Amino acid sequence: MKKKLSLKKFIQILFAIIVAIYVISVFINQQKTLNSYKTTQEHYAMEIDREKKNKEELLELKNNINSPEYIEQIAREKLDMYLPNERVYIDISQ
Repeated sequence: MKKKLSLKKFIQILFAIIVAIYVISVFINQQKTLNSYKTTQEHYAMEIDREKKNKEELLELKNNINSPEYIEQIAREKLDMYLPNERVYIDISQ
């Protein structure tokens, strides 16, 4: 004998299927959003690390800016200045 589903049972099963599909679609969308947030978080974490290193370099430069060695280095590199009686060799092959 075939059992016939009553209209009430059919509506309940249909409603359960619709709710299950909705829950699954919400879960998938939330997972995509969480993955996007994780990628963004990793990007910002790398940027923070890079800026921390930059800050350390700037603090080191700040501490050394008045030292004679630093002043001499800048004079040589940026201003092409040298000590008196110092021989400077220029490589013309470059």
